Amino acid sequence: MPHINPSLLAADFAHLERDIRCLEEAGAKILHLDIMDGHFVPNLSFGVPVVEAIRRSTRLLLDVHLMLQEPKKYLSAFCGAGADFLSVHIEVASDPRFLFDEIRQLGAIPGLVSNPPTPVEAVLPYVNDCELVLTMSVMPGFGGQSFDFRVLDKIRRIRCVANENMLISVDGGIGESTIAAAAAAGANLFVAGTALLGKPDVKKQFLRLKQLAVENKS
Repeated sequence: MPHINPSLLAADFAHLERDIRCLEEAGAKILHLDIMDGHFVPNLSFGVPVVEAIRRSTRLLLDVHLMLQEPKKYLSAFCGAGADFLSVHIEVASDPRFLFDEIRQLGAIPGLVSNPPTPVEAVLPYVNDCELVLTMSVMPGFGGQSFDFRVLDKIRRIRCVANENMLISVDGGIGESTIAAAAAAGANLFVAGTALLGKPDVKKQFLRLKQLAVENKS
C-alpha cells in the first residue's frame, strides 16, 4: 500500500508535538526528518537533539534523510537518537554499500537518495542493496519548490529493477497535482510537507493524498 510520509520540516516547531499528534490521528505511519548541514545543501535544519525529542514524542517510524557532506560521521548519532530508516545521498558516497552495512549494524534500515540531476545509472547498481530508494523531485535544501516531472522516468527505471518489497520514495513538490503521476510511475512512499501541514484540515488532506496515491498506484 502507498504511504504518505509527512515531512516535519513543514511543521510548526513551536508546537511540534501538537503537529505530530495531528499526523498520528490522520493515520500517518512514518515521519520524514530532513537533516541539513549547510554544506551539502545551502541550508540548516535540525540535529540529533531534535530527533531525540521527536523519538520521545511518538512511536511512529522515523525516516531520517541525511543531507550531509560526510554522513558516515553521524550514522551512530542519528541511529542512537531513534532513526528507524537512515538514508544517505549517492552524490557523497561512491559505494554506499559500506554505509548500508554500518547502518544495519547500528540497528536501522538503510536508504539511498539521489538529486534530480543525478543520472539514474548512478543509483541502479545499489537499488537492491538497501530497503528504501528516495528520488528527490526538487533540489534539496528548501521547502515549497515545484515538482520536477523529469524524475518520473527515473522512478520508473528504479521500479523495473527493484524487488517487490522495495520502498520507492519521492520527495519534493508532492501534492494533489503531482502525487498521481508519481504513484503511476512506481513510487509507494510520498514525502509531503507544505502540501499537507500547510493545510487547515491536515487529516482531510492526508486522506485525500493517500486516496490519490492508492487510485493511481502502478
